Amino acid sequence: MPHVRRKRYSGKNPRRFEDKYKEHQPERYAETVAKVLAAGKTPAGQHLPIMVQEIVDALRLRPGERCVDCTLGYGGHARELLHAVQPTGMLLGLDQDPLEIEKTEARLQALGLPGLLVRRVNFAGVQRVLAELGWAEGADGILADLGVSSMQIDNPERGFSFKLDGPLDMRMNPQRGLPASAVLQRARVEQLEMWLRDYSDEPRSRLLAPALAGKTFSRTKELRLAIMAALPRAVQEEERELTVRRVFQALRIQVNEEFTVLDTWLAALPQCLRAGGRVAVLTFHSGEDRRVKKAFQAGLRAGLYAEMNDEVVRAGPEERRSNPRASSAKLRWAVRCG
Repeated sequence: MPHVRRKRYSGKNPRRFEDKYKEHQPERYAETVAKVLAAGKTPAGQHLPIMVQEIVDALRLRPGERCVDCTLGYGGHARELLHAVQPTGMLLGLDQDPLEIEKTEARLQALGLPGLLVRRVNFAGVQRVLAELGWAEGADGILADLGVSSMQIDNPERGFSFKLDGPLDMRMNPQRGLPASAVLQRARVEQLEMWLRDYSDEPRSRLLAPALAGKTFSRTKELRLAIMAALPRAVQEEERELTVRRVFQALRIQVNEEFTVLDTWLAALPQCLRAGGRVAVLTFHSGEDRRVKKAFQAGLRAGLYAEMNDEVVRAGPEERRSNPRASSAKLRWAVRCG
């Protein structure tokens, strides 16, 4: 049998996602992962949970209670919530990403803690899942982290990042719906203008929509270059990058129908909480935050919620330094009437 050489790790900081195999195996290469974290970066294939202690404080879970993590992701928040309800409580984790959920479930099962349930489903369906489990009264605590996970952003094959070239996909669940390339190709100019304006507050939506709608872009790099080309030369480099970021955000929201999903979840949320139950939501842009704030305020007026935070909770300066993705995060919470 011919000798097969071990794959060579391409330098201290390999550029390609698939070449960062040491970061993908933290149990074997803890030293390498520690160096990446010390540099203020997120190891490839991982996700650093944001405002963990603030979320634990907001939910105030006690042993024996039921909790739902509606956006399981890498499982960082779920790990702490599962610890909080031990030894007789239960944690239900939901996620629609078929590429990550099995790995996360295995990671959490390895903790050896009882009471973990995992279901692959979009969190808009949380009420149905609770009914199927016999949790008719609802949960004591519910968390939704609306951010895109680092595992999705950093993997160029998922097509979320404008910084890495990959297929223009952007689907949270690659097994459902149309990729971003098809959505953009089918979009009318007025549709795209609305998405850019309403989903990402893009000030140049009128200029960009005719240059992008109905066009064929199969790669993220192609779309990035087309956005850049559509901008006037006088636009500064920093603003150009912000514009690209906003276009990618708006397209991702449309591809995954994120606002429709969020509105559905917010409408069902009061029926998913027990009396006195608490909900915490992490948002990452103004469109999400407005919806959560208005839903909580409406619930307060209707007598569904007894309390909510007036001022958003933000990550502290140390967390923002060590994890730049925490900078835009806002935490809101509410308490179901008892």
